[in-house]
Amino acid sequence: MSFQPLSARDVRWAPVSGPGLEHLHLTATPDGVVARSVVIGERGGRAYGVSYEIRLDTLWHVERFEIVATHGDHLTLIQDRPGRWITTDGTERADLHGCLDIDLAGTPFTNTLPIRRLGEALAAPAELRMVYVPFDTFEPVVDAQRYTRLAPRLFRYEAVDRTFAADLPVDEDGLVTDYPTLFKRL
Repeated sequence: MSFQPLSARDVRWAPVSGPGLEHLHLTATPDGVVARSVVIGERGGRAYGVSYEIRLDTLWHVERFEIVATHGDHLTLIQDRPGRWITTDGTERADLHGCLDIDLAGTPFTNTLPIRRLGEALAAPAELRMVYVPFDTFEPVVDAQRYTRLAPRLFRYEAVDRTFAADLPVDEDGLVTDYPTLFKRL
């Protein structure tokens, strides 16, 4: 099973419970894919508004991402070579060494990144070190995650520490259509 070449498209998700909405726009470019999104939601009783942009190469490797909160906080990280993250001023984030993918807390889109990047290789479980960014602090941390392909369009996501797991159906582009207990596609 492989995914089709990506065309420009818009996708929306809503939280299963509580207020919120995400509007994502994907654009295929000659150099890869650009994902731009706006997310509003609530975490721990606090409302948030965030926009993000993720730049990917043609093989779905993250090159750069930027997150901006409506109240002004922001984070930009660049992956200048596989597993090496730097800030915009060139400072290396050694604490994130070895992470290839990112996981942004308030969106199901970032589950697509390892699914598209690894594709057929997920027939066997793949354990990944992810740059996880919570929307309340914007402070990235390393998170160990596991992905496994269960069927042509069904993938299991698991936290390696066994605190959470979900079976994620995806569409022809590898975008999550249902994220049990967290998000639903509109």
